[in-house]
Amino acid sequence: MASLSVRKIDADVYERLRVRAAKHGVSMEEEVRQILKRIVAAPERLGDLALAYFGQANGIELETPVRKPHEPIDFS
Repeated sequence: MASLSVRKIDADVYERLRVRAAKHGVSMEEEVRQILKRIVAAPERLGDLALAYFGQANGIELETPVRKPHEPIDFS
């Protein structure tokens, strides 16, 4: 497995990371691993991202309005 060292982290970022790790009951190193894993596995398409946050899995159901079909535009 590869390893990575990160230097020059702002004190504020370090402290928020420490608090976040404690909140999740893991080490700071594990918290960083989880954050990086989530970020690089993010959906590549905007529609996938929208479904992840606003889809039925989160209890949000949107109705698509009914529209009448129209005739194609005549460019002649």
